[in-house]
Amino acid sequence: MSIVKINVLTVPEEQREVLEKRFASRAGSVESSDGFEWFELLRPVEGTDQYLVYTRWRDEEAFQAWMEGPMKAAHQGGGENAERPKPAASGSTVWSFDVVQQAAPKTA
Repeated sequence: MSIVKINVLTVPEEQREVLEKRFASRAGSVESSDGFEWFELLRPVEGTDQYLVYTRWRDEEAFQAWMEGPMKAAHQGGGENAERPKPAASGSTVWSFDVVQQAAPKTA
């Protein structure tokens, strides 16, 4: 069954809009990756400054291939001498899960 990776990003309130715009501008960058199944950017509602970046993958190998290819290239920007924007998040942690059960809405 699938695996889930959740990147927990600590984002100060003044950087929330910046983070959301950056994710919106990357739309489509992961969707064509082999083994990719789902993406969600979850905004905190109350009590925390942590966004959750939820991705689901066919298996660990598909995730690692994306990490070493398209994701790595995207985060390196235009090369060593390119000016990169300041990160919107002040911290990041990745949680990993195996999907052991899942359910979808029943169709009428």
